[in-house]
Formats: sequence, structure tokens, C-alpha cells
Amino acid sequence: MLGQLLVAALAAGNALAAPAAIEKRQSSTKCANPRLRKAWHKLTDPEKTAYLDAELCLMNHPATLGLRGAKTKYDELTSVHILESEISHFVGAFLPFHRLYIHAHDVNLRALCNYTGPHPYWDETHDYRSFTTSDMFSTTSPSFGGNGVGASQCIETGPFANYRSVLGPGFRISPDNPKCITRNINNFAAGGASPEIVAGCLGQQDWLSFWACAEGRPHGAGHGGVGAEMGNPISSPSDPTFWLHHAWLDRLWAQWQDLKPEVRLGEMGGNNRMRNGFGAGPPNGGFPGGGGGGGPGFGTPEDLTRPEDVPEAIVEGDNGGNVTTLGHVLHMHGLIPDATIADVMDTRGQLLCFEYD
Repeated sequence: MLGQLLVAALAAGNALAAPAAIEKRQSSTKCANPRLRKAWHKLTDPEKTAYLDAELCLMNHPATLGLRGAKTKYDELTSVHILESEISHFVGAFLPFHRLYIHAHDVNLRALCNYTGPHPYWDETHDYRSFTTSDMFSTTSPSFGGNGVGASQCIETGPFANYRSVLGPGFRISPDNPKCITRNINNFAAGGASPEIVAGCLGQQDWLSFWACAEGRPHGAGHGGVGAEMGNPISSPSDPTFWLHHAWLDRLWAQWQDLKPEVRLGEMGGNNRMRNGFGAGPPNGGFPGGGGGGGPGFGTPEDLTRPEDVPEAIVEGDNGGNVTTLGHVLHMHGLIPDATIADVMDTRGQLLCFEYD
């Protein structure tokens, strides 16, 4: 089923990491005063409101980078994910790319919208039994709004109810028919964030095994559990829950690194380009355990196939090979300067300066 494509592919952990060389190098320089990233459910109501207001600010800030279809700065953030989607999923750069990408989001919140609070993450393990009742979608405190409504699955509550984007689903651009944020919350799919599954990932002993685990059920939990637009592997940042979901995955990686930093702050490997495009369908034909929020937000096979006006993403920095290295360049298309994977291995290094609660 098309609506289950993303979570199906993500759950197929063994398909993600074919045997590949693992490069090891340790970073040494530490930043002095790392910012603290905090769980959404631990923020005060004023802190939540400040964050949501800053996100709305990005949605109203004019685009400046000339990226395909983008009208606002928030569009530009989404556009970068679209442009890099084929070399940032099912590849060794999956976690490093999204670490830098979240950093780009954080930088723009602060630089353009005067945001001074913590970049939050969604502790999905806290909510794995029921995303429906999560603080993320609360009706009594500041939140991201509720579930989608009716056949359209458009959200009708919260600060983003009136947000419209011309980007997506997938690679599609619809300048004459901007789309709403769609959701189709699926509490069964949310089970991919269970303590047992997360502990299993943290217990992996090498990078290839950890990456495959993290990009499997935990990654699929947030995307499939929120569903609809979040279930789209290409344009999912159109739903602002994306940033908190991926910050949680980044926290999981940081926790795994901290268990053996002398090795894991410099351990990298895996294929550097998807073996099949998104439009080819899930590698195993279905999502083990069921779940996955499909629907109008997900798109059609055509939406998941890169059109001619989207250039093929460039793999750079891997010495012409097919293995992801620490020299692999993470492209941000002007949001912030590009960086290498080596630059983002340590959240408390020279480029990045944050830690998780």
C-alpha cells in the first residue's frame, strides 16, 4: 500500500546497511557552553508558545535563496529536504544529514525570528502508547494542533491550521493549489518508539547496526504515527512536527555515541546513495507489524519520482566511491554553509554546540 511506503522501507533495517567499510576518527575540540535541547512535554506553556510563534515567523518570512517553488523561508527549509531526499535516506548520511538540517532550522529560528529558547525534541518513547493523547497535539495547552479531519485530512486546530504550502506531496509543486498540513495519527505505528525497541537500538555495537536500527522502527514511528504529510519521505518537513521527531532521533544517536565516545564520535560507513528510488516501493512489500498513516498527504507514485526539473543530488566528498565517509559533504543549499559529516559527529564540537536533557 502506497501510504505505508515510508514506514515499510524504514522498518526493513537489514536493507539499509549492506556490508561497507567503517571509517573511524575521533573529534577532540569541544565547545564551552552547549545549548540544552529539551523535550516538548517538559517545556512551560510560555516556552511552547515562543517556539510555535518562531515557527510561524519562518512561515511568513520571504524566501531569499531562489530554491525551486519556495515562497517563504519555511518553504526553503522544506525544499532542501526535497532536493537532498535521495541521498539522505537509506544511506549512511541519514543521521548526519538530519543533524545538520535540524541545526539549520535552529539557526534560522534564531537569526530571523529572534528565538532564544531551546530547540525541542519530541520524546516519542514518552508517548509511544498513544500519539493521540500526546502533548504535541494537546487541546488544552500550546501545541501543533490536532489530527486531520475528514477526507482531506487537513488539520483544523492549532497555530498551523491556516498554513498552506505549494511544495508537495513529494516532489510536486502546486502554485495554484497550495495544500494544508495533513495528519492521520496512527497509534499502532507509534509503537516503533517503544522503550524496548529504543533500547535495542542503543544496544547495537557498531555504526552500521545502529544506523539500520534507528532508521527503522524509531524513524518510522514518528512519520507513520503522525501519518499523511509526515508519512511522505520527501516533503514531510511541511508538518512542523518533523523537526521535533528528527531531534528525538538525533538524541538517540547522541546517546548511542556517548556510550562509547572514543569510538563512536568518529565511526561512519554505509552506502552513500539509495539503491532504489522512492517510487520503486518498499523493499519488503509491507510494514512489519502494520501501521502507517497514509492518505491524501502521501501522494502518488509520480509524486515520489524525481521530475526533470529537480537535479539529481550530488554525492561529494567520498573519494568517488560508494561508501559514506567522514568527508561526505552535507548540502544545505544556502540555508547555512555546507559541512562534512566529520563536522557534525559531535554535538559539542566546533560547529555544533548543544546537548540533550
